[in-house]
Amino acid sequence: MSKPKILMFAPREEPKDIIENLEGRGYELVWGDKSWTLPRGEHEGPLTDAARDTVALMGTSIRHTPISRRVMEASQRLRIVAKYTVGVDDVDTDAATDLGILVCHAPTESNCFGVAETTMAMILAMLKKIVERDLAVRAGQWREPHLGTTFLGARADGYPGITIGFVGLGRIGKRVAALLAPWRVRLIAYDPYIPPSDFLQTGVKSVDYETLLRESDVVSFHVVLTKETRFMFGADQIRLMKPTATLINTARGKIIDEEAVAKAIAENRLRGAAIDAFEEEPVAMDSPLRKLGHKVLLSPHSASFNEGGELRPGIAWAARSVISALNGIVPDNVYNKEVIPKWKEKFGNASVTG
Repeated sequence: MSKPKILMFAPREEPKDIIENLEGRGYELVWGDKSWTLPRGEHEGPLTDAARDTVALMGTSIRHTPISRRVMEASQRLRIVAKYTVGVDDVDTDAATDLGILVCHAPTESNCFGVAETTMAMILAMLKKIVERDLAVRAGQWREPHLGTTFLGARADGYPGITIGFVGLGRIGKRVAALLAPWRVRLIAYDPYIPPSDFLQTGVKSVDYETLLRESDVVSFHVVLTKETRFMFGADQIRLMKPTATLINTARGKIIDEEAVAKAIAENRLRGAAIDAFEEEPVAMDSPLRKLGHKVLLSPHSASFNEGGELRPGIAWAARSVISALNGIVPDNVYNKEVIPKWKEKFGNASVTG
């Protein structure tokens, strides 16, 4: 009898001990083609073929060849799609829920808190003009008047400090709030999906989206990409903001309208932006964001990339989730929680065997 198959749809240097653990439990690992993660070519067909008769899918981001309904329908035995990363925008979670398949992600400290630290670095780099001052010194300039910066926190002389607004107050937003707490800035957030106690515990005031845009000196996005959040920030939202405000996006590219942001910065209707995630990646050479000089800080979608961290904790979590699911146990990191009753009816308490 053949071994149950796990498709590693987007492999990323899986540690030897994790591989040996899965294989030692009697599972056959099928390795995906790394070209499936690249922007060129049509790979849904080969990915679908590889997914046939699998019991689990594991991998990192695969946005150019998403885990679609067609891919998941290739196997009646498929129980789980386990991501190494936080985001699941490359998985059709609605289809997975309809099919009774768990989608699990990995909001590890390495991933989430790495993004939070990068957010802090971007806020400080933009408001303290770190790049501009470096370039000025290299050009032979010294203490130029136009390179004065923003003081973040409230002062005893009556200066009230700035307002920083978080769109999304999940794990990353909360961590950024904690990092900013000693700075004595005013923190506000828009997140209709968390309880009021979360705002109280983090010292963040709950406001609606429009109020956040109007009052914030810095707007920082910390939401997942869904139908609701897709392009939730564009020309209409920019019109509500202060022209001195700065945008930070370390979430997902398609949350913001890059063309509208670039146009607003060029016309001095926004002071600047720091962006780690883009609509298309790598960011196009002709992107208007590239033409705005130091007003835009660009990062190669690597906010969570830290030495000694990055994906290993997420890979380990994904492996634990797969092992749980294949033993009929609901893992502790299910993204589409509404599927759990259907999944239990279909697979609960039943182990996968060859």
